[in-house]
Amino acid sequence: MRVRARRRTGRVEPVTTDSPLRSRLRRALLEARRARDAETVSTLRTALAALENAEAVPAEATAGALEDAPIGVGATEAPRRVLSDADEVAVLDAEIASLREAGRAYACSVPERAAAARQAAGRLSRLRDEQD
Repeated sequence: MRVRARRRTGRVEPVTTDSPLRSRLRRALLEARRARDAETVSTLRTALAALENAEAVPAEATAGALEDAPIGVGATEAPRRVLSDADEVAVLDAEIASLREAGRAYACSVPERAAAARQAAGRLSRLRDEQD
């Protein structure tokens, strides 16, 4: 959830810009943190980070003199891409596929890691398929 400060009072208020999928992931993260479920917390943080990273816009590669460098707060900020709900589901599907692949890769050598990866993929799949 993104936050914004009010101009007059300076208080921070939540802005409801989260998609239904992100809201489900954030609610599940809060529940997992309260339950002290480290595996689920890690899985959900990774999924949310993947969504945030997908919004990143490639920065311009500029090499120049230090004197030409931007100065000031926010001078190097770039607008972020807005993901559609379908884009977010695609990013989450890629994370699920990655976890399933990790489960297959660990199956012979480290069975407990394979099981953890499969469980994480299952958790994300259930959250993806839930309806609000």
